[in-house]
Amino acid sequence: MRAFSADSHPGHRRSHNEDCYQANPELGLWLVADGVGGHSNGEVASAIVRDTLDRDVAAGSSLIEAIHHSHKDILKEIASREGSNMGSTVVALQLRGDDYEIAWVGDSRAYLFDGSRIKQVTRDHNPVSEMLARGAITPEQASNHPERNVLSQSLGVADSISVAPDRIRGQLEAGQQILLCSDGLTDELGDEEIRQLMVEGDDPQAQVQSLIQAALDAGGRDNVTVVVVGKKAQAGAEAAASTSRREHDTLSTEKAVTSASGSGHDKMVLALLGAMVLLALLWMFW
Repeated sequence: MRAFSADSHPGHRRSHNEDCYQANPELGLWLVADGVGGHSNGEVASAIVRDTLDRDVAAGSSLIEAIHHSHKDILKEIASREGSNMGSTVVALQLRGDDYEIAWVGDSRAYLFDGSRIKQVTRDHNPVSEMLARGAITPEQASNHPERNVLSQSLGVADSISVAPDRIRGQLEAGQQILLCSDGLTDELGDEEIRQLMVEGDDPQAQVQSLIQAALDAGGRDNVTVVVVGKKAQAGAEAAASTSRREHDTLSTEKAVTSASGSGHDKMVLALLGAMVLLALLWMFW
């Protein structure tokens, strides 16, 4: 069974937790949903997302189809509650063997970690992220922008919202892990801090707990939810791979040196033979 761990914390400033997650290894489904709407039942919206995706994926729907269904299910719930504007983000991972698909709406994120390096593979659905992609602002400006938590799309909230989930696909290689999280983590910790904690954690459970604790230590201003899927690359395996790459590079260099030396030797022999022939001809003419 695929190694994984998941947990959620309400944070220091919230009286309740509007985040939720799903970890269903039998389905190959993991997700994080971050409810919005405060006391207008954001936690209800995120739970609807979780339950809808679990149900629909089990029935054979794609992640994209299931996300669209969850949007409609939240709108139905809104219609039954006067004055509600609840909504939710989602980032969902589906694994079929080593093939993965990640789909998302909003600013809950997915990262790919290979044991030493980390890469954000989703792009937040908000105006600040779009400005960053265009190069209009720097990453530092984006991380401190006053509108960094304003969403350009989310699930639910209003039927006037046009939901267009993004999706990426790839293959999870040995030693790679996928991290899913709500913005309660990424608002408190930068990518380098997240990378370092992923490096230090021995397994998914240790990584999840250290990430959540670090977010709480940094302020814990929001609900924090973290899911890590995949077995971490072992340090010995990384060292062996690094040694193998160095040996390959050394052998390539040695071959290049040998080839260059041989070429130089051939040229020297040809030059000596040419000189001998020239001397013989001059002797004959003399």
